[in-house]
Amino acid sequence: MDFSFSEHHALLRQSVRDFVQAEVRPRAREWDREERFPHEIIPKLAEMGLLGIRIPEEYGGSGMDTVSYAICVEETARIDGSLALTVASHNGLGTGHILNFGSEEQKQRYLPKAARGEWLAAWALTEPGSGSDSASLRTTARRDGNDWVINGTKMFITQGSVGGFCVVLARTNPDAAKQKGITAFIVDRGTKGFSASKHLEKLGCRSSDTVELTFEEVRVPDSQRVGEVDCGFSDTMQILDRGRVSIAAMALGLGYGALDMAIAYAKDRKQFGNPISDFQAIKWMLADSKTELDAASLLTYRAAWLADQKRPYSKEASMAKLFASEAATRACNRSLQIHGGYGYTREFDVERHLRDAKICEIGEGTSEVQRMVIAKHLLV
Repeated sequence: MDFSFSEHHALLRQSVRDFVQAEVRPRAREWDREERFPHEIIPKLAEMGLLGIRIPEEYGGSGMDTVSYAICVEETARIDGSLALTVASHNGLGTGHILNFGSEEQKQRYLPKAARGEWLAAWALTEPGSGSDSASLRTTARRDGNDWVINGTKMFITQGSVGGFCVVLARTNPDAAKQKGITAFIVDRGTKGFSASKHLEKLGCRSSDTVELTFEEVRVPDSQRVGEVDCGFSDTMQILDRGRVSIAAMALGLGYGALDMAIAYAKDRKQFGNPISDFQAIKWMLADSKTELDAASLLTYRAAWLADQKRPYSKEASMAKLFASEAATRACNRSLQIHGGYGYTREFDVERHLRDAKICEIGEGTSEVQRMVIAKHLLV
């Protein structure tokens, strides 16, 4: 691997870091406490280019590479996991599906508005009865002349109630093998029969919009179909690979953010007449977190670099997400332990980072699924 961060990447990292310090840090705790989606920050994200990271400039986006995408998500997550999840899912899932598999007409219609923040993107794969076994989805789309009629329920959909459009995976051929009869469609917000039926209360990422979606005889024209009929699942697997890189980056940011808090607290907090940073037990926790997070960073940016080189990276993306998500949870837990009783209160942000980090072990494929993917590549 011949990878190193360019000057452009370093400047981007500093720019995003300065932005979230100024615009997000003062408000993140309030957003979490109120479990409120921060609509007011969306125009500023768009102005920074963070809503069109992967969208080419010809469609109004920033046209950044995957390494830049990971940097943006990581730096946002250092301060707010919820907002990092919004940035990651908007860029990687909803808009990513259209960018990679949509028609030119669809790209012209949706991507500029997505980059400007006029329309946030949602992506609906998971259902109440299909999580890890995503190909067993039961939402259907039947052909009716030049239209498709969609019926079903989707669960845990990010941006589901605030998105301007949603890319929906539905079964179009019940007689085909379950991974072969699935197709993607774009459904606009406000389409008759399409609704957010339930807002979900969560352990973490509380200011990220997460809902259950219902489709009741939702009619869309064939022009809203994304990709070939019955080929949507193979397209989805490609979308998830890049999405796993972004979740690894989100985990990195949460872990590093918690580590920064632990270092600052350990230097300031005194017990037995000395800063607790003098005690070996504290030093070793900090050292373990730093070592694991740096290792996770190498895995994450290797996967991002491979994606930019258009080389296979499915295994590497799963390795990055698996290690980074679990390392971040450990780092956040150690940081809370270093804070002691104060860390268990909402007076300090470290408890929020721990709550937010846990989703990285679940979303975009659980840790168990990542191990299955990695082993599958090894045993070919």
